[in-house]
Amino acid sequence: MLSAEEYREICAMRHQGWSISAIARCMGRDRKTVRAYLTGERTVGVRAETRDEFLQFVSYCRQRLDDDPHLQARMLHGEIVELGYDRAYSTFTRALRRHLMWPRCGPRHRGRASPGGGPLEDVQFDWVQLPAPPVEWDCGQEMYLLMGSLTRSGHWRAALAGTGDLPHCVEALDQVLRRLGGTGERWSFDRTAPVCSTAGKVIAVFHEIAIHYGATIAIRPRTGAPDPVVRAHRSVVRHWWDTAAGEPGVQAAQDSLDRLTERSGSRNRPAGCRTRALLPLPPKPFPARICVQRRVDPRGLVSFEGNFYLLPAGLVGNEVRIRRRLDEPHLSVTTTRGAVIACFRRAPRGAGRTVAEHDGPIALERPGRTSGAGARARRTPCPSNPHPRTAP
Repeated sequence: MLSAEEYREICAMRHQGWSISAIARCMGRDRKTVRAYLTGERTVGVRAETRDEFLQFVSYCRQRLDDDPHLQARMLHGEIVELGYDRAYSTFTRALRRHLMWPRCGPRHRGRASPGGGPLEDVQFDWVQLPAPPVEWDCGQEMYLLMGSLTRSGHWRAALAGTGDLPHCVEALDQVLRRLGGTGERWSFDRTAPVCSTAGKVIAVFHEIAIHYGATIAIRPRTGAPDPVVRAHRSVVRHWWDTAAGEPGVQAAQDSLDRLTERSGSRNRPAGCRTRALLPLPPKPFPARICVQRRVDPRGLVSFEGNFYLLPAGLVGNEVRIRRRLDEPHLSVTTTRGAVIACFRRAPRGAGRTVAEHDGPIALERPGRTSGAGARARRTPCPSNPHPRTAP
């Protein structure tokens, strides 16, 4: 927007015969701006009205976010660019927040004050590796455990995880928060995988996980000795792990761990400590995808989370993968190349059930192409009898 003095100056230059380009260079303005004021398209002291290109895409974006609340903004921006939106990504995100109040789940869209007006609780997490689980548990050579403790009230809970990858960490995190009854305003982690990269920075997807639960992430500084509370909880857990081998399965061990943390948390709570408020949890976990590999036993069963799922007899002895999204009630069994064999309704964890009914047709992989004369013979039909008929 030009001031009245600048407008009088460019009018005088134009009256003296200056070109619009020369005036623009002298005044340090854009040629289109100078031309608009000289032709009367714009008025001095009045800002130009800019047309919001996002308005015609508001209904589309609202519908996409209703269908998938976890849709990334960059993917949505790419979709509406294909539909004709010509603005940059930063302009798109500003318009998205202005028109749709996005992101819908996050710290600023939940109440941050406790019912009593006090401060919110923080959660301190610790990821522990447990050695040599019992062979009967069918969980490999090691297990992991995620501990979460409230920094003021002294409550703490823990959850077992079969592997140390990110999806199992997210599943354990959700279980810990639901056992605590809510989430704190801030999560505190060490600089370890799977939360941080090898460079010590929090990975991008974990920021999305924290936004889903309405929290922020803080990384604890690297010091010589761990926090006294973390050190005490580790000692309790390792002593429990030495006696957990007698449990019949992972779910029984988890139940024993829940009883231990309940007793320990109530006994070690500071005297006179008032429990601070926690934020409510979303109805479903973060949609992380768990994938584990299993071998079909001679009975045609594969084990997963303390249950068995029945597969066709032709798959006995083969390696299959079990895939599950944390926010969905079913799981799928696929081949090692990703072809879906069957979908099952997920049984409750540790129920000991055998699930035989599956949904959908069975699609097996085609055998790999072989080389040599046999393969050429199968590819080339016999010229004497190209279309053999069956005997009547």
